Amino acid sequence: MDVPSSDDSEVRNLIHNLQHPVSDFSTLLSLITAPLDCLSILPPNFRRHNVNPLPSSSIRTSVHIPLLQRALLQHILPIWDSELKEQESLSVLDQYFCPDLFLSVSPVAGDIAVIAYATIISFPFTDHSIRLLARLSKEYPLDRLHSSIFSRKDSSIKLNQEWEDCIQNIVAVPAKVGNYCGTRNLAVPAFLEHGKYFNDLSIRCETLILTSSQEYVTSINVTLTKLVKLGVLPPHLPSTGSQPSFFHTTLPIVRSRLSQNDIDSYSSSWSRVFRGFESSFALQHVLASLFACLNTPESSTDCSPLARASVKREAFILNKLCPLGADDDELWQAISAVVLGREWKESMSRVFVCWIAECDYGCQFLLGCNCPASDLQYVVLRLLLDDVASLWLNPEHIKHSLISLHRYVTSILLLTVSYFPHSSPELVSLVLSADFINGISLYISSMDNAVRHCGMLVAEVAAQRAGKSLDFKDWDGDDSGKPWARSLRVLLADRDADADVGVLNEEDTSPDAIVSEAPQTGISEPKKAAIIIRVDGYDSDDSVTGYDTVPSSRSNSPTPSELEDIEKDPSLNVGRKTTPRPVYLAQLGAMLRSMGGMSKDNPAEEADKIEVALNCAEELIRKKKNYGTELEENAVNLAYGLIGLQDNYNLDRFNDLRQNALNALVACSPRKAAPCAIEEFFKNQYSTDQRYAILNALALGARELASLPIPPSVISRDATSFPSKRLPAPLHQKYLPQTAALPQILSGITREAIERGKDAAEDKVPQIVRERRFRVQPSRRISEVDSATSIAPNATTSPPKRTTFNEVAAEYFIAPLINRFWLLLRDEQTREQRTVYHEGRAKYHGTGTGLILNPLVITHFLRTLTVLAHASQHTSEWLGFIAPDSLELALTLGTKPMSVGDQPAEGANLTERGTKEASVLASALELAVIILDGCTQLDGGRALSLDHTALLMGVSEWASVIFSKLDEGIKLQGGGGEEIGLSLRRAAFGVILKVDEILSKYRRSMIDTW
Repeated sequence: MDVPSSDDSEVRNLIHNLQHPVSDFSTLLSLITAPLDCLSILPPNFRRHNVNPLPSSSIRTSVHIPLLQRALLQHILPIWDSELKEQESLSVLDQYFCPDLFLSVSPVAGDIAVIAYATIISFPFTDHSIRLLARLSKEYPLDRLHSSIFSRKDSSIKLNQEWEDCIQNIVAVPAKVGNYCGTRNLAVPAFLEHGKYFNDLSIRCETLILTSSQEYVTSINVTLTKLVKLGVLPPHLPSTGSQPSFFHTTLPIVRSRLSQNDIDSYSSSWSRVFRGFESSFALQHVLASLFACLNTPESSTDCSPLARASVKREAFILNKLCPLGADDDELWQAISAVVLGREWKESMSRVFVCWIAECDYGCQFLLGCNCPASDLQYVVLRLLLDDVASLWLNPEHIKHSLISLHRYVTSILLLTVSYFPHSSPELVSLVLSADFINGISLYISSMDNAVRHCGMLVAEVAAQRAGKSLDFKDWDGDDSGKPWARSLRVLLADRDADADVGVLNEEDTSPDAIVSEAPQTGISEPKKAAIIIRVDGYDSDDSVTGYDTVPSSRSNSPTPSELEDIEKDPSLNVGRKTTPRPVYLAQLGAMLRSMGGMSKDNPAEEADKIEVALNCAEELIRKKKNYGTELEENAVNLAYGLIGLQDNYNLDRFNDLRQNALNALVACSPRKAAPCAIEEFFKNQYSTDQRYAILNALALGARELASLPIPPSVISRDATSFPSKRLPAPLHQKYLPQTAALPQILSGITREAIERGKDAAEDKVPQIVRERRFRVQPSRRISEVDSATSIAPNATTSPPKRTTFNEVAAEYFIAPLINRFWLLLRDEQTREQRTVYHEGRAKYHGTGTGLILNPLVITHFLRTLTVLAHASQHTSEWLGFIAPDSLELALTLGTKPMSVGDQPAEGANLTERGTKEASVLASALELAVIILDGCTQLDGGRALSLDHTALLMGVSEWASVIFSKLDEGIKLQGGGGEEIGLSLRRAAFGVILKVDEILSKYRRSMIDTW
C-alpha cells in the first residue's frame, strides 16, 4: 500500500490547495475526489467530478491520508459543511475517515479508519467529529481494525506498537465525546455513550479472541490490559447500565460458544490469553471480573440437584477458559491471590473448588465416567489445599477477619478436603502438622463463638477424612453459626463435580413437567433415599453395624471391675444415706469447706454434701438476711467456701448454683462479703472461672442493692418470704425482675448513657419542659389523712432498715477494688522488672493465661467496675474520688502496657503497636462513657473539668485517636467479631460526645486552670 511515488508534487499541491481558500464548489469536489479515486474508494456517482486525476499509486496512505484528514477537518468542513449537505456531497468527504460498507473490504479502507481515529482524537472536537466517530464505532469495530493492522507484512514488534497506539485512540473516544457534549448541553449519541461503547467494544474483543491465533496473543492482552486500567473489567457486577463490564456483556456469548460441539479451538484461544499477560496486576483484575460475573446459588449450602448442577456448569466454564496444569506457577499465583485475597460470596467457594478439581480430573466427570481416586494426581488441588490452609491457619486472619471471611475460607478448606480420598497422604500430613494443631488451638481460644465453631468444624471434618476420630459434640442449637455448620456438613456429603448438568436443560425447558413427574419416576426415589443414607451414616450391611433399636429396660450384668468403678464413682454411687439439709449458716459453711470433723475419706458423701449445700445455699442465705447477726458472723466463711469451691464431681448446674449463692451473699451481707471477695480476687490461687464468679457476684449484688434489674433467681420467691408478704400470683409474675446477663447489662447502660444527650437537649427547650410537667406531674388535690398515721405514727413497728448500695458502694466495693488493682499492677510489674534479663521459663510474664492481667480477666474486671460505677452515681463520694479514680483506671488500662512483653518495639508502626485487645479497649471506653455521663448528670461535668482537667483532656485525646484509627481500618487483636467491633466504635464515639458536651460548658474556665 505505502509504495513511494516517483513524484508526489501533485499530491502536495492538492493538499496545499485544500489548506487554503477554495474558489468554488466544483473545484472543491475536484480536489476531494482525486485522491479517493487514486485509492479506489471513490463512490461511482462522484467519479465525474474527478476532472484532474492523480497518477496511479501516487497516494501513500501513511503519509498523505493524515495530511488530507487534517486539511478537511481544519479548513474544509468549517466552511463548506452547509454546501456539502445541500448538495448531498458530504458522503464523499466522509470517505476520507470512514469508507462506506461497499468499499470497507478494501485493505486501504481499514488503514484509513485506523488513521481517522488518531486524527479526530488529536484535533479539537466539532459536531462532525462526533458524527464521524459514531460511524466508525459501528462500521469499523475492534476486530476489523485489528485485521487491518496485522494483515500488513511488517515486524511483530512494530505491528504491536501500532495496535497499542490504535487502542489508545479507540478507548479515548467516550471521554472526549462526553466532555464535548457536556460543555454544550448536547445529547451523546447512543453508540458513543460510555457504557454502550465499551460493552460493544467488549463484544468485538471476544470475537477477536474467537478468531485469534498464537501470534495475536500479545495484541489481545494489550487490549485487555488497557480495558482493565479504564475499569471495564470491574471486580463486581455493574449496578447501572452506564457502567461497562467486559464479562457481564460477553459471558452469555461465551456460554453459547462453549455449548457447541467443537470448542477446543475456542478454549485454547482463551487459555493462551490468560497465560499471555505480562502484568500480574492485569491478570488478577481480569480473573476477578470473570469470577464476579459467574452465577452461584443463592444459598451457599444449597444441596439441591439444580444448585449443584449450576456450580458444576460455572466450574466447567472456568476450566475451559482458564485450565490449569502442573507447570502454571505464575497463573496459579494470580488465581490464588484473587480467590483467597479478595472478599467473595460464600457460594463462590463451591465454584472455585469444583473448578480446581476439574483441572485435575479433566473431563471425566463431564463425560459421566468416574476415574479411580488412586489413579489421579492431585497436583492443582494440592496447591489449593496448601494455600487455603496457610490462610486459614494464619493468626492474623483468625484474630482480625470478619465472620463472613471466616466462613468463606472455611468453606473452601472443607470443600477442598472433600475432594481428596479418605486417609490420603495430603490430608494425613495436614492434620498431623504442628501448624494445623496450633491453628485449631487459636480458633478454640477465640472470644467469638462463631469463629470458634469454624475451627471446631474444620478439626472434626479434617480428622474424620484423615481416618482419625474427633467429635466436640457442641452442634445443637441455633446460635453462633451452628445451623451453618450443620448445613455445610450436609453439603460435604456429596461433591458438586458429580452433579448432572442435564437437569439445568430440563429445568429450563419444562420446569412444571419435572415437578409433576418427579414422584412418578422410578429413578428419583432411589436417588433420594441414597442421599439420606449418606447423610445419616446408615449402612445396609448388617455384618458391619447393628440395627438402631430401642434400648431394653434390662441392663447388662456389670463386670467386677465395673462394680468397683461404681462403688468409687460418687456420681454413680447408690444406696448411701441421705445428707441432711443445713439449717444454720455455720452448717452450710462446714459442708462447703469440709470442716467440723467431716471426713474426706468417702468421695461419694463429699459429693452429696456439696450438692445439697449448693442446692440450698442461696435460699438459706436470703432467709437469714434479717435474722439477727448470724449472716454477718458467717459471711466471710461462706465467701471463702463458695469462691474456693471446685467442680471435682461434675455436679449438675454447679456454676449456676455457686454463682447465685455468691450473688445472694454479696447482696445480703455487703459489708462482710464484698471486701472478702475483692481480697480473694487478687490472690494467685484461683482460676479464671472462679475470678469470673467473684466479679459477677460483685456486679449483680451491687445492682440488687441499688434496686436495679438483675437476672431472676433460680429459687422461688416463696421459699424466702412468708405468704402474707407476697402479691397475688398475676401481680407477682408481672413485677419479677427482667433477665439480663452482665454483657447485656453493660450494653444497655452504655447505650442509655450515649442516648441521654437527646433528653438533655429537650430539657433546654422551655415549651417541651412545660408540656412534660403538665403531662407527668400529678395534680395536687385535697386527700383524706389516715387518722391512725396522723395520731400515732410510732404505734406500729417499723420494718428493719434495708442497706442500700449508696451506703456501701465507695467503702466496700469500688475503693477496695481500685486500690487493690493498683497494688497488684505495681507488684506484677516489679516482679517482671526483676526477671527481665532472664531467659526461658525463668522470665516472668504478668499477663499470661489464667493470671489477673490476662485480657479476658481484665475485660471482665472493667465491665464489673462499670456496673458498680453506674449503680453508685448518686453516692456522696461520686464526684470526689469514684469518678476520677475510675476514669484514671480506664485511661491507664486503655493506653499503657500491662506487661513488659506488651511494650512495642522502637520504630514499630501503629498496626504493630496495637497490642491492646479490642475487648479491653471497648470495656475501658464503656467505663469512661458511664463516668462522663454520671458527671454530666450530677453537676454538668464541672468538678471533673475544673479539678481534673488533664485527666479529661487525656481521655478526649485517647478516644479521638481510637475512633480515627478505626475509621482508617486499623486492625486490633480480637477485633474480628462483629459485636466487639461495634461496641468499641460505639463506646469511642460516646466518649467523644460526652467530653464535647462538658467542654462546651466549661472550656473557658478550663483554659484558666490548664
